Amino acid sequence: MRSEPAPKRTIAFVDGQNLFYAVKKAFGYNYPNYDPKALAQKICEEQGWQLTEVFFYTGMPDSTDDVFWHSFWTRKLAVMGTRGVKIFTRSLRYRNQTIALPNGKMTTVLVGQEKGVDVRIALDIVRMALDNRYDVALILSQDQDLSEAADEVRKISTSQNRWLKVASAFPISPTAGKPRGINNTDWIKINRTTYDTCLDPNDYRHNPASVRHPHG
Repeated sequence: MRSEPAPKRTIAFVDGQNLFYAVKKAFGYNYPNYDPKALAQKICEEQGWQLTEVFFYTGMPDSTDDVFWHSFWTRKLAVMGTRGVKIFTRSLRYRNQTIALPNGKMTTVLVGQEKGVDVRIALDIVRMALDNRYDVALILSQDQDLSEAADEVRKISTSQNRWLKVASAFPISPTAGKPRGINNTDWIKINRTTYDTCLDPNDYRHNPASVRHPHG
């Protein structure tokens, strides 16, 4: 039987867009107002784990496609980098999507989609398990495509004969319905009280001069 390590080294893998849309549904926030490092740290403290690294992944629009959100993410990611968060971004790809309006008519809108973010998260989870960089992979996402990465980590646990855990954390509330974590992982539910203690003090939607850096 593999013995549980103490402390349990934990790396957090944060799917920025997946987390935002889950938070929007659960808590009603209409922009990504989380501090991913603070949220990962809070979860680890509650679980008795030792957070060692935070990786953040997101798609973002080019400035020519959406100057507002490009500016928002540029400022937010810059500050996250000063807090020690490792960042991976991909440009959004756009396609036309037909949707139904409330009056029953159909219209076509341009929708931005992430490509390759989930693949990069999965590759990092597996690679860092192979390199023995963590005991716990904490995934802040509900993307079921990542269940295959969890399967691979279990195989690595067997082949390396060491204790490994994969957990997925996600927000819950009455408006969120019955959300599910990633299959084949331990599920950690984030309530509103926990989330609200981990808000980013900066609002990157406004003037950059209002952004407060950690040491300035």
